Amino acid sequence: MKPLIVYYSRTGNTKAVAKLIHAQVGGDLVALETQEKRPTNYRAEVDLNACEQLQNQLPPLKTNIPDFEQYDRIFIGAPTWNMALPQAVLTFLATYDFTDKTIIPFNTHGGYGAGQMVAQIQAAVGDALVLPILSVAGGQETNGQLLAIEGPTKAAVAKEVTTWLQKSGLLA
Repeated sequence: MKPLIVYYSRTGNTKAVAKLIHAQVGGDLVALETQEKRPTNYRAEVDLNACEQLQNQLPPLKTNIPDFEQYDRIFIGAPTWNMALPQAVLTFLATYDFTDKTIIPFNTHGGYGAGQMVAQIQAAVGDALVLPILSVAGGQETNGQLLAIEGPTKAAVAKEVTTWLQKSGLLA
């Protein structure tokens, strides 16, 4: 079975990591998009997400994955916001059945790591196997640094991806 690589990306950093994973494992690459347009301003987006977290709101997704059951390995990538997953990713996790799937999380962050991401994924996917996360420093929008995973940094992250995939038993 081929893997599914699902990601939510605001500035392109998580997308860049998703593409690096895709280049090595193949499969299908899917960007999560909400039905309603999200704010383009970083602070407004994070504040909206924080409000959704407090109110336990899950924004509806425009993204639909037909034949989800065909995938046995699901890579899930997202930035860390408020030390947690973006609510759009929680919508994805609440939408599909992860029974008998292997979940492989990855994230990008502005210096704070993965936060509660792994615990949130594990809680949402029940008994599915969740492998160790790849956590990569991305941009720092508050400092004006948006897309950080490009050029020499992209090459270094590609090596991190290879090492992580090998340690996870996903590459020979």
